[in-house]
Amino acid sequence: MVSIQNLEFELQDLLKKKKYSEIIFEITTKTKEEERNAGLFVLLGISRISSNKKNKSQIELALSDFKKGYLKEKTSENGFNALINFILASAILSDFENTNVDFNEIKDFYQKTPKNFQNKRAINIAMTTIYSRLSDHEEMLFHLKKIIESGDFISNDLCNYGYWRCFDKNWSQKDFFDYGKFVDKNLIEYPQDKISKLSNKKNKKINLGILSADLKSGHSITFFLKTILSNYNKDEIEVYLISNQIDIDAISSEIKNLVHKNIDINGLNDLNAFNKIRELNLDIIIDVMGYTSRNRIGLFKNRIAKKQAIWMGYCNTTGLKNMDYIISDPNLIYKDEKNLYTEEVLYLPEIWNTHCGFDFERKEVSPPLIKNNFITFGSFNNPAKINKNVINCWAEILKKIKNSRLILKCSNDKKKLDRIEGLMRKKGVLDSVIFHKRFEDKIDHLNLYKEVDIALDTFPYNGVTTSFEAIWMGVPVLTMAGYNFNSRCGESINKNLGMDQLIAKDENDYVQKAIDLTKNQSEFIDLRKSIFHNAIKSPLFNQKKFSDNFYKLITEITK
Repeated sequence: MVSIQNLEFELQDLLKKKKYSEIIFEITTKTKEEERNAGLFVLLGISRISSNKKNKSQIELALSDFKKGYLKEKTSENGFNALINFILASAILSDFENTNVDFNEIKDFYQKTPKNFQNKRAINIAMTTIYSRLSDHEEMLFHLKKIIESGDFISNDLCNYGYWRCFDKNWSQKDFFDYGKFVDKNLIEYPQDKISKLSNKKNKKINLGILSADLKSGHSITFFLKTILSNYNKDEIEVYLISNQIDIDAISSEIKNLVHKNIDINGLNDLNAFNKIRELNLDIIIDVMGYTSRNRIGLFKNRIAKKQAIWMGYCNTTGLKNMDYIISDPNLIYKDEKNLYTEEVLYLPEIWNTHCGFDFERKEVSPPLIKNNFITFGSFNNPAKINKNVINCWAEILKKIKNSRLILKCSNDKKKLDRIEGLMRKKGVLDSVIFHKRFEDKIDHLNLYKEVDIALDTFPYNGVTTSFEAIWMGVPVLTMAGYNFNSRCGESINKNLGMDQLIAKDENDYVQKAIDLTKNQSEFIDLRKSIFHNAIKSPLFNQKKFSDNFYKLITEITK
């Protein structure tokens, strides 16, 4: 008779050595299923997944193992570990096509878990992993908040919570400001004897660093970075592109070739990355990540350059004392609101960023309503930005405008659309919604705008890239006035386009403006023509003018 406890102990040693096949063999040949405890089920499941993470059938078997382990010992530590692995394995399995993961069962298991387990970081991280697959920011916030309140958090937890708060309107800018200071207080300060000194040496040129993890070809960030990287005086400025991207080989070659030097910090711990960047003696570094994924906010907490600024990627305060500036425009942060951002607000004169446009000929397209005899709205925004308030407005618009349609193209992931489909079904407008999968080819993506009469912006988290794209194609974007940088991006875009009439003051006005736009076809056609012909001349796409203003600002603060 095999001792289950002894076997479990022996197999733990094999797990450290990554002997996954041996573990599977030992458990399946030496024990019967009914004899196994939660610990053995966990070892079996982990070994199945680790042996081949791309094998769907192995992951399904592992999921079954974890579930059996949890159901056998619901209140033990091993049973808790089985549940965490069950949740994480469910997330992995959900990435495969044609899978049937029961998310309600996962939520039920969590809610029935003992309270002392519910508050642990490990299970709440697992739950956020699940809800990120569904783009359900409300559930993510619930679990991230539990982590923050427990006090058992790391810097990524702090950033994730702040980032996902941008997706709803329950926080005022004062809340973001206070939370940012909390983040700053709880980030690690590096030991002075382990870090390089900040040099006082004067550079011959302005050494400008830009840190990002989103530099792969075709990523939205690259279309804005290309604007400033294509238009600077190399005799006066040297640009260092600092990448935290997972796959360094996927970085846009076009972007790489526009800078003085590329620095890869992916894979380096914070101390090593910090010292590597300090060796560059940067006059200023611009963070385009903020609280977003794969951020390195701890580097900025400890100051890696003489001057530090946040720009573009995260449109809110970081809360860091050492983040000197936030680059904005007069439409985004009002003068009397500057005290709600820990950074000094630097105002570009017109717009806070400019799109480089696309390398193909623009052609004016007639509004689809002419051939369709009905109005077609569209939103190609991140599905996480499509919250219940947004759905309510869109449903009201579809109900009040006869035969209208709404095209949504936001993901190839059916799970993320299931949430939106469910909300649309409850509102009784699902039959008026057309779902499109994401196109890999950029031209195909842009051509879909030819089927859209009016683009509907999300709120409070506005679209940015999608709004620039719609306007490039001559499609008007209806947006809503906001209350901070993050929620006023649509305002700034439309104001810089001279389209103030497309900015709604509230949800009722948003619905009414959509209705009013469809009342007079002749006026609507003229509006579209105006947008198409004025867009390229506007600050939205005037690369040279924007870059001149941008580098003038950089020069002034690095004197």
